[in-house]
Amino acid sequence: MKKLLMVLALVSVSFSAMAQDDPTLKYSVATNSFWSNWFIQVGAQWNAWYSAEEHGAGLDRSPLKDFRSNPGAAIAIGKWFTPGLGLRTKLAGIWGKSVRAVNGDGKGFFNKYWVLNEHALFNVSNMLLGYNPDRVWNFIPFAGAGFGRSMTHNRYGMDLSVGLLNEFRLSRKVFLNLELGWNRFETDIDGMDLFLDPANRGWDSHDNNLYAEIGLTFNLGKGTWDKVPDVAAIKALHQAELDDLNNRLSDANAEIDRLNNLIKNHQCPKAVDEIIGAPATVYFYCNKTNSGPSYSRDLVDVRALAKIAADKNTNVLVTGYADSATGNPEHNQWLSDERAKTVAEEVIGMGVNRDKVTTVGKGGVDILSPFELNRRAVVEIR
Repeated sequence: MKKLLMVLALVSVSFSAMAQDDPTLKYSVATNSFWSNWFIQVGAQWNAWYSAEEHGAGLDRSPLKDFRSNPGAAIAIGKWFTPGLGLRTKLAGIWGKSVRAVNGDGKGFFNKYWVLNEHALFNVSNMLLGYNPDRVWNFIPFAGAGFGRSMTHNRYGMDLSVGLLNEFRLSRKVFLNLELGWNRFETDIDGMDLFLDPANRGWDSHDNNLYAEIGLTFNLGKGTWDKVPDVAAIKALHQAELDDLNNRLSDANAEIDRLNNLIKNHQCPKAVDEIIGAPATVYFYCNKTNSGPSYSRDLVDVRALAKIAADKNTNVLVTGYADSATGNPEHNQWLSDERAKTVAEEVIGMGVNRDKVTTVGKGGVDILSPFELNRRAVVEIR
């Protein structure tokens, strides 16, 4: 298992020499809210300890040797503030090994520990190639600091941390992680300082913890970035629409002026009378002959028509209707007759000679939709 993890980690780093996706156009992104672009990471590690007491001891330095390496686990929570810059808090550890046993047999012993680090993340892929929410692979170096504790030996130590995180997109919400990291502690925390040379300041002057990790990243909430709107293009579009509306308004005003001149210069009273004298309609409530939803307003149109008929002494026809959806045929016939008579009396009261007004009832009909509109009387000049 440990060899497989190491091979996967090395393969992930080798991808840095390959093209990961087609070049994309770089563009600015809008700033998201504080609660956007958070993530959680979980992973399994294989860690190796290089201790301060190794100086001059001639110990094998391979991280694959059993006397210095062990499996571990890690969990982290973080946030991306831009597509290229983020922070995470990472807790790792559980099982480690010191390189020497207390009895000096060289086989090592278990060292339970934990390391808590704050890392600054740099998504080089987004920084160099531009943000792409569908990119398959993101290359993310990181650096940070924190502290650790050996629970076996009850020791604490501050540390500096660097590493490489590779994220492979499985979906918009889930990524596969391959990570290599190095924690360098300021004091000896693995419990084995018997051979420490205080004058030594090289690689093995401090305890060093190296690890390879495989895990998953889960994006929380909104994990993508929106492109900044092209304000100039939006303004140009709005201006074009405004210009088009102004042109239409100018054309409409010109047409109104032309029609007004025609009426003024050519005097078209007949045409005007025909427009004003168009049929007028009065609507009624269900089973009513003298009231309706717009009865008074409808009579305004009837009054204009009645004035023309009175001035020209023309005939007026009032036709009554009922809706066929309600009532029986006999009752609907009566309703249509009464509605026609009601409106005819209104017309006569507006100055039209009674002898010039004729009424007719059409009974129940379904000419108009919805069917309520069939409850009406229509006034026409004949």
